[in-house]
Amino acid sequence: MSAGNAPALYERIRSDQQLTQELFRQALQDPSGALTRICSLGSDWGLPVSRDEVKAHLQAIDDPETKQWLLKARGGL
Repeated sequence: MSAGNAPALYERIRSDQQLTQELFRQALQDPSGALTRICSLGSDWGLPVSRDEVKAHLQAIDDPETKQWLLKARGGL
C-alpha cells in the first residue's frame, strides 16, 4: 500500500461528479461506510489505500468542499 495512492484516488473520485455526490450523501448517513467504499474503489482501480491514509489525505486538503464534507461526516471518520 502506498501513501501516494490517496491523492490519485481523491482526484479520480473528484473528477466524477455523480460519484462524489453519492459518497457525500453516504457520508452524511454512514461515514464509516463511505470510508470503506472509498477504500474499495481504490482497490478496484489499482490504487489501494488504507482507511488511515484516506483520513490523513482528506484532513490535509485545503479545499472548502472537502472541509464541508469532513465537518458533516466527522463523527464516523
